[in-house]
Formats: sequence, C-alpha cells, structure tokens
Amino acid sequence: MGLKAKPKLESWSPIIIEAVHPEVDDGRYPIKREVGDRLVVSADIFKEGHDVLTAVLRYRTIKEATWHEAVMSHVDNDRWSGHFDLKENTRYLYTIGAFTNTFESWRQEVTKKSQAHERIESELLEGRAWVEGAMKRATGQDKARLNDILKRWRPSDSQEAQLALALNEELAQLVECHQERTAWTVYDRELKVVVDRVRARYGAWYEIFPRSQGTIPGKGSTFQECEQRLPAIKAMGFEVLYLTPIHPIGRTNRKGKNNSLTATPTDPGSPYAIGNEQGGHDAVEPSLGTIEDFDRFEQAVRAQGMELAMDFAINCSPDHPYVKEHPEWFVHRPDGTIKYAENPPKKYQDIYNVDFYCKDWLGLWNEMKRVILFWADHGVKIFRVDNPHTKPVAFWEWVIREVQDRHPDAIFLSEAFTRPKMMKVLAKAGFTQSYTYFTWRNFKQELTDYLIELSRSEMKEYFRPNFFTNTPDILPEILQQGGRPAFKFRLVLAATLSPSYGIYSGYELCENRALPGKEEYLDSEKYEITVWDWNRPGHIVDYVTLLNRIRQENPALHELENLEFYESSNDQVLFYGKSTVDKKNSVLVAVNLSPFQSQETHLRIPIEGLGIKPDETYQLHNVISDQRDLMIGDSYMLRLDPQVEPAAIFVVRRWTHREQEFDYFF
Repeated sequence: MGLKAKPKLESWSPIIIEAVHPEVDDGRYPIKREVGDRLVVSADIFKEGHDVLTAVLRYRTIKEATWHEAVMSHVDNDRWSGHFDLKENTRYLYTIGAFTNTFESWRQEVTKKSQAHERIESELLEGRAWVEGAMKRATGQDKARLNDILKRWRPSDSQEAQLALALNEELAQLVECHQERTAWTVYDRELKVVVDRVRARYGAWYEIFPRSQGTIPGKGSTFQECEQRLPAIKAMGFEVLYLTPIHPIGRTNRKGKNNSLTATPTDPGSPYAIGNEQGGHDAVEPSLGTIEDFDRFEQAVRAQGMELAMDFAINCSPDHPYVKEHPEWFVHRPDGTIKYAENPPKKYQDIYNVDFYCKDWLGLWNEMKRVILFWADHGVKIFRVDNPHTKPVAFWEWVIREVQDRHPDAIFLSEAFTRPKMMKVLAKAGFTQSYTYFTWRNFKQELTDYLIELSRSEMKEYFRPNFFTNTPDILPEILQQGGRPAFKFRLVLAATLSPSYGIYSGYELCENRALPGKEEYLDSEKYEITVWDWNRPGHIVDYVTLLNRIRQENPALHELENLEFYESSNDQVLFYGKSTVDKKNSVLVAVNLSPFQSQETHLRIPIEGLGIKPDETYQLHNVISDQRDLMIGDSYMLRLDPQVEPAAIFVVRRWTHREQEFDYFF
C-alpha cells in the first residue's frame, strides 16, 4: 500500500472562496469595463461549522501598492456580493478576502443562550476580552469610544446590563473594524479589469479612403482637401473618423482597377500594399501630404468634435524598407524569393507577410510597437487592426499592454472575420472592440441568438462588438439585392443593437454595385481613386443623420447588456428594446427584415418590465416618423412598408395627470 502525500498544513485555507464572478478563464484574462462603471463582484464564501463570516472585496489600480476594501453583503445560500466604482482609465486588480467575525459569532451565541435563560458569566468575560483586543488595535476616536464603552462594561453589573451594552450595534461596528481577522483567507488569484474610456463601448464610426475625398476625376485628394469633408461627416453625427492606410504605396506588382494584375501608370495601387523608397509604416503617402499635414488634419478632426482612427495593417510591399533593412523578418524560399500573401482563393501579389516566428522575432515585435507609439504620439489613439488573426495572439497580448501602459486611452479594434474561438481569444488578449458576424446575420432567429450570445453569455465580460454594416472588402448580398430599403433597415439594426457601429463611406449613397457573384465592390476604392457625388439621388444622408441623433439623445442605446427581445407575431419583424437602469429612458425598436414586402405584426409592449401598470396611460413616440400614440395596455398593431419606412423606433413616455393637464417625462 503506497504512502499518501501529507497536506501542506502551512498553506491550507480555512474558508472556501469559489465561483467568483466575473472571472474569465480562471483569471487568465482581464474583464473589460469603462470609466464610471460600478464593478459588481460575487462569490460563494463559506466555512465549516456555524461561525459568522465577514467578506471584503479588495481592489487597487496597478499604480497603487495598497488595497482598498469594500465590505461584501450576504445574498443567500452562501452567495456574497460587493462592488466598487471604476474611476480611472487604467487597469485594476481585484480579489476577495474573508475571515471569521469572532465578535459577531460571539454575539449570536450569547443571544441564543440568554434567550434560553442560561448563565453566561464566562461568555461575557470572553466578549469583553474581544473588545479589549479591538481597542488595542484601534486609533483616534475609535480607540477613545471603545475605551469609554469598556469603562461602562463592569463585570460586577448584572448579566442583563452587560448584555445590553455588549449587543449595542455601534459596538459591533467598532469591533468589526478593529478585530483580529481570525482564519483570514484570500482568494487564490488576483483578477484584472481593464477600464477603458467610454468610447470603447459607444461610438459611431465612418470609414473613408482619404485619397477619394476630392472632386477632380483621377486626382487623389490631399489631407487639406479631406478637411473640407469633415463638416459633412460631423453633420451626419459620427464620432470616429476611420482612415484606411495612409502610407507610401508599393510599386512592384501594383494592382490595377478591380484587382487587376496589370496596373497602368496612373493606377494608384492598393493602400494596403505598404511601403516604397519614400518610407514605410511611419511615413505618409506623399500625394496625401507630409507628416505636418497629417498633424493639422488630426487637429481639424478634433476641432469638429470627432477623433481619428488609423488602420494598422502589418503588410509590406516588395518595396518596403524592411525588405532590404531586415530580410530576416521574412520567409525566404529555397530560391531566395519571398512568397507573397495569400488567403485562398484570394491572392495578394503586391504584399509580403512578415514572419512573427523569425529568429529576430523580438526585434520585429518591438518595431511594430514603435510604429503604434509613433502614431499615438501624433494624436492617434484608436487603431483598427487588419487581420489580427493571422498574427500570434501572444504578440497582441504583449503589444496592446505595452501601448496601453503608456497610453491607457488607446483603443484597438480587431478586424478578424474568422473562427469564433479565435475572435474570442483576440478579445480576451486585449482587443478593445471586435468586428462581428452581424454582417451576415439577416433573419430573426439568427439575429436573436447571436445578440443573446454577445449580450448575456460570458462574452459580455470581454468582447465588445462593433457592428459594421459594410466594409471595403464586404458588400453583403442583402445590400446588393435589397437596395435602399435594405440599406435603411440594416442601418437601424446596427445603430440600435450595438452601442458601437460603423459604415464604410458610400453606404449613405446606397452604393451596391458588386463584382458578379461576389461580396466585393465593383470599381473598388481599394484599387482606384473615386470621386463621389455626395448628393446623388436616392441617398439616405438624412436618415443616417436622424439615426445618429436618436442614438445620441437616448442613453439606453449606449449600452449592450440591457438588450431585450420582445414578442412580435410576424417572423419577418424583429422587436427588441433597451432601457436605462432607472427606466427614465426606454427605447423599443421594430424592424421589417424583408426589403421586398410590407409586413404587419402584433407587438406585445413589455409594460411590466417598463414599470407601467396595465391601466396606466403611456405614449409611444415613433422618433423616425414623429408619430405619437397614447396607449393603455400591451397590444400594438404595426405595419412596416420597406419602400416607405422599414423600421419604427419608439421612445416610451409615461404620462401623469396633473390639474387636468397631461405631462410626460422620459
């Protein structure tokens, strides 16, 4: 019979702390929150026997050396809960500690014995000793107050008099603050929370090719000319202006119109083929201007009340300075050539991929960090990262932490249209926001299922979605086939389901010309300079403007976890809503998912969840059409004609009768 290993008694934990929430992958990755949030933490905390426990939520920023503590409350069935406020844009640590509250355990014991008419002389002496110990550890007014109580606690007094003094609530609080923490136990890991600025959760993005903001056919625009577009973009209500790459473009294997392998002398090439003799990732394409011109443009964007997002694409053209200066950063074939990038069936003959596993991987990683910090020093604090799923997750975890240590307000958007688990782990590793499968979710059940996963599963702790309606690479079939009605209802879905959403410019013009049989734009801006008529017939600029104004005016739409789906009798009509915690702002949205046919539906208004009584009058204000309906009860009939208006957005207003006049409040 083999010998059993002896337990390490010096490290045993007398109190069990488990099932801590929130916690991602046993604390391997941080959760995410925003400045101003309140982090609520719960856990199962218990111990053998009948001792009374006290639990504390411990927290500190990474800049602090000492812990703050917030007392946790017992909920039920050994479940405890506590909270603290996240006041800084930084990283916090949190954990849980618990100990036996010996004085409260004693109070409960003597109360029971007294009620059973038992003699408790010894117990009273024991309790007085606990108070004396607390007084020795106390300072200031607490010490003086405990000393005063001890002077009045005379063992010669009657049992009833001593007990009345011992059970005083003020005494209990004083002793708990200064008693010895018997059986003190701390959760076996320190958990992390990344506290980002609010833009990490909420914002409307507008994506442009800077060279296509001009008015002269065939001539690319400069940063100075791009400035002339800023008032119109701001007027539509966008908060983030996202630029595709602005760096020098390679000449070798330059792509022509519609991704042609043969470029004419006037073809500008793809801005994703980065680098030539004029510089690489820390340089500006000369046709756009200089770095000083970029700085002025960035300041002009801020002056409009927006901020700039930059595309960070780790692509190198064959002409990139890295190819000559650091050939070790690329995989060479036996014949000495470098293989161009591929994503079968797509081929990128104008791009080389760097090798993150090369012998000088640390030099490469540090150079990528230097590039990001270079642009951060030029005012860029938002980075949309191209294809992060083709680079090591460990690299992103390292570089994002390195950048945010210097710039806590930096935001990283992951453009990873790939397998679900890879998308999730990139978010866990540090990406602030993530592209999603929303682009391909068209039907009621799949939209419902996907949004429930995003807003209610563990994903809500680390994965912030950004619903882009389209991208330069993706023109969804619903937009190709559904025309203007599809552009409108997909915009409503993106703008109201997710607190962060974006459109690629041209969406407001309902641009839907595609390459036959593909989700790619015909005459794509990726390969040529486009001059847009921003006022061409059929545009939905006013609609985009209205949707962004509705978002800004309704704080319920600034959150994700408050999303609820409600009953609609028609499978073609999606009905959902969001409310603020205090119910002062509630928004209900009904969307016809068919761009081809009118739909009628019976909506079940969730009056109980909104705090409205069955016989109470309330108003449904459709803020798209400005129609107002006074309501009693939960039944509402709605018809949505996609050729007129495919969606309804209702702001719910409760009504009160005051001196024979109706008044309402949000």
